[in-house]
Amino acid sequence: MEKKELFGRCPYVTSQKVLTGKWSMYIMYLLKDGPVRFNELQRRMPEDMTHTTLSRQLKSLEKEGLIVRKVYSEIPPKVEYELSEIGHKFEKVLAELEIWGKEYIEYWNERNKENLL
Repeated sequence: MEKKELFGRCPYVTSQKVLTGKWSMYIMYLLKDGPVRFNELQRRMPEDMTHTTLSRQLKSLEKEGLIVRKVYSEIPPKVEYELSEIGHKFEKVLAELEIWGKEYIEYWNERNKENLL
């Protein structure tokens, strides 16, 4: 029996594949307020991230149409990244993830506090 390809048919599988990469959602969060230059993005990442890793993640998000890369023809070269139209629609998801994340942090802290007793 042949397995069905769920990408493009199932919203959960499609979302999961489009948002691959450890930092994709966090990068989109950093871009929600407007364009950000590459080096600024790298400085805002919570962990040390190599130039190559960030570049690879940005290329993936751009390929999926979630962000837009804008190159200015000046010296030194200036490159900015911002959310695309479909990327901005993800802001509602980010807001809900923030709420759930805060609730989970409370749950996790309570659970660990109980385990210490």
